[in-house]
Amino acid sequence: MALLENQDIRLRALEPEDLDKLYQWENDTELWQYGSTLAPYSRFALRDYLANTLSQTLVESRQLRLMIVEKATNQTIGTIDLFDIDPINGRAGIGILLDKNYHRRGWALQSLQLMKGYAVRTLLLQQLYAYVPQANVPSYRLFLKSGFVQSGMLQSWLKTADGLEDVFLMQWLGWADIS
Repeated sequence: MALLENQDIRLRALEPEDLDKLYQWENDTELWQYGSTLAPYSRFALRDYLANTLSQTLVESRQLRLMIVEKATNQTIGTIDLFDIDPINGRAGIGILLDKNYHRRGWALQSLQLMKGYAVRTLLLQQLYAYVPQANVPSYRLFLKSGFVQSGMLQSWLKTADGLEDVFLMQWLGWADIS
């Protein structure tokens, strides 16, 4: 099996045709509480992002965003990205978004496992980290199930409609987990 796929899913590079999916996901206001989005993204801004992403190397952008494709239907069902890639210290942040129509099928866990393998074997990273809002229990459980540990908590880190929310710092030490 190829490095970025298994029997169920494939991780692939962004394509210009992904504009509509990105527009849908980035403008889903229900998801904004889990990140730092404060305003809608225009198609123009996302088109510009795609053009820049496709023209930059991973070293230049320090980011790698891949689309998650369900192989049985060839449907793009989510996105997973490495950000703040730091090759000197061998680490990167990781984030994942799965379309709500594809939750609870195991695709997110499989995507994390594929990306972890790629990060260690190809990018030679030693660890990944994720910021998980305390209220995002499904994401917290996902990262735990994928081998991450809670290595800290950032207090009052996110401002929400209900006030300030703590964020868990999840960490995965790759050299101990990949065979």
